[in-house]
Amino acid sequence: MKSKPGTYAVIYKCELNIDVQIGRWEKITVEPGYYVYVGSAFGPGGVKARVLRHCRYDKAVHWHIDYLRDTLIPMGAWYSHETDRLEHKWAKIFQDMKNMYAIRGFGCSDCKCYSHFFRTVTFPDFDLFKTEGTAELWSYNAD
Repeated sequence: MKSKPGTYAVIYKCELNIDVQIGRWEKITVEPGYYVYVGSAFGPGGVKARVLRHCRYDKAVHWHIDYLRDTLIPMGAWYSHETDRLEHKWAKIFQDMKNMYAIRGFGCSDCKCYSHFFRTVTFPDFDLFKTEGTAELWSYNAD
């Protein structure tokens, strides 16, 4: 992963069952399983800076996903440094995946997507995703 612009999907694991208030937006129930948060990073630092920010605990709360940081364990990310904004295409791919549950309105207040945040019981299938989207794989190591 480089400090270049692009699109990303951060994969998280959750071991809790808890209600979390997402700012002024809504309260959601977070359940055990895996979560995928889709976004783009076309500003300073690009994909690398944004994904690493989404993996940190010590940060200001800015995006919907930031409210869940204490609840979710980062596992890695799928990303692309293509110059096209792929986040809406990727969100649709995840929304259409079998056994993937979209959390309506999460992370997409600035677009017309149904969601940019998804839950599944099993770890998402990168090979299945890759057939529909262009992406590379990055594993998170907290050390």
